[in-house]
Amino acid sequence: MRCSFLDFEDLRSHVQTEKSVPKPSDESLITDPFNAFVPGSAVQVEGASEGPLAGLKFAAKDIYDVAGFVTGGGNPDWARTHDPAETHAPVVQTLLDAGAALVGKTITDELTRGILGSNAHYGTPVNPRAPDRFPGGSSSGSACAVAGGLVDFALGSDTGGSVRIPASFCGLYGLRPTHGRLPLAGVLQQAPSFDTVGWFADDAEIMARIGAAILGAEPIDPQIDRLIVASDAFEVAGEAVAIALAPAINRLKAHAKQTVAMRLCPTSLGEWRRAKQIEQDWEAFQSLGDWIIKTNPRLAYETALRLVRAANLDESDLQNARPVRESHRETMAGLLKSGSMVVLPSAPG
Repeated sequence: MRCSFLDFEDLRSHVQTEKSVPKPSDESLITDPFNAFVPGSAVQVEGASEGPLAGLKFAAKDIYDVAGFVTGGGNPDWARTHDPAETHAPVVQTLLDAGAALVGKTITDELTRGILGSNAHYGTPVNPRAPDRFPGGSSSGSACAVAGGLVDFALGSDTGGSVRIPASFCGLYGLRPTHGRLPLAGVLQQAPSFDTVGWFADDAEIMARIGAAILGAEPIDPQIDRLIVASDAFEVAGEAVAIALAPAINRLKAHAKQTVAMRLCPTSLGEWRRAKQIEQDWEAFQSLGDWIIKTNPRLAYETALRLVRAANLDESDLQNARPVRESHRETMAGLLKSGSMVVLPSAPG
């Protein structure tokens, strides 16, 4: 059955616009010239006195539970209708136990339903590396806090690029780990079969230390037997991106026994994108739909449009998308055998 919690004619009264952005609160604990932190989110939790991350400061995307504070999710009505968290999200607790200190919650695209990094309620964080351009989302505040030197590293999350895109746009290291590798307990989830914990750093050594602390394993230096350059992904991104990334590819080639150019998708990457979008939208409405229907929250126009689209999917849409996803998994599993690496642009432009 198709359902719609919101008619397009009702959007005008339901939408929050950029004009209503609140002013930063004096409660903020650190100077924030990039609007990276949630206004008024005076969150500070000291880490253990000793540990592999002792002395480092970090921020957390405002979808991670921090005991005693409300998880806002980039939407003031979500914050208003939810109680303070009773415990830290496991990944936050792990970082605190490793000695890092949490100094604030960062802005996210509303309910993580975006990729540019904008937020109609709290404003768009400023990209420190390119102030006239979007920072990328949905982990925009976390990326801007790191790129601007406000923290040593920051937690984000990645459902469909929400660490990879802002890492690319802000010139950072960013990691989306293998799905399911880290627990999502204490995290505001959008599409659970895609959602992952992720993080940013501006220093490779710090990035590795975080990985060791969170993943519970030391980094390894793998031998690259086969480097696969995803030619269809580079075609989508365009010639300018290919030229800009050529030096990085050449550095990788020096460490590989073999380099091959290959199309990842036998038909079109657009087919994979469409199927992925259907599954993600479906799961997002399963996660958020009951709250939206009950609360009738203020939503940014683009967020509302995405959720209207999600609400009007039905089981047949999902059944058509799932075989494409399984085919994608099989293809990538075949390519990513031990010693193989695929290289592709982090963003489509």
